Amino acid sequence: MADIERPQIYLITPPDFELSSFPMSLDAVLAAEDIACVRLALATKDEDKLARAADAIREVCHTHDVALVIENHVMMVERLGLDGVHLLDGSRSVRKTRKELGPDSIVGAFCHASSHDGMVAGEAGADYVAFGPVGITPLGDGTTAPLDLFQWWSQMIEVPVVAEGALTAESIRALSPITDFFGIGDEIWKTDDPVQTLKGLIAEME
Repeated sequence: MADIERPQIYLITPPDFELSSFPMSLDAVLAAEDIACVRLALATKDEDKLARAADAIREVCHTHDVALVIENHVMMVERLGLDGVHLLDGSRSVRKTRKELGPDSIVGAFCHASSHDGMVAGEAGADYVAFGPVGITPLGDGTTAPLDLFQWWSQMIEVPVVAEGALTAESIRALSPITDFFGIGDEIWKTDDPVQTLKGLIAEME
């Protein structure tokens, strides 16, 4: 049985993937490990492509009784039978989204490295707040979410927190006592064996 103190895994899909193969990779990961939630995080704004991907991923997730949220596309949540949305604009649209989707949908907010934005999102009805990137990445403006942000949050705020972005074995070890979830995506999908890679990262949390 899993240690309840250990952070849970929140899987993030690649920004682009093959519908012919990725659902099978996801299925293997969900079968191998206890996953709390999956985020469909496609970069495309093509409605048809998003819908087809959501249909395929939803089928896999619901087979394993795992919630599926979509990045940003609030209007597609109910239409595609998804469990909620992950907002990328911090706290700005949390209250409006909560009102639109109702109390039972998952509403998460990515707040970069801003504790203030995180608190506002939580007060507006977010189910969780995500901070990141934790590690150095060429994407974005170079700002990272520091260890002391998670330390402070875990001591002061009850809203669950997700650590994500350029995670390493070292950062996972350091953050395990002070985060509720690890948002894991490219860290496993860009490797030859996502299941084994994830097992290795989970071992760092023990």
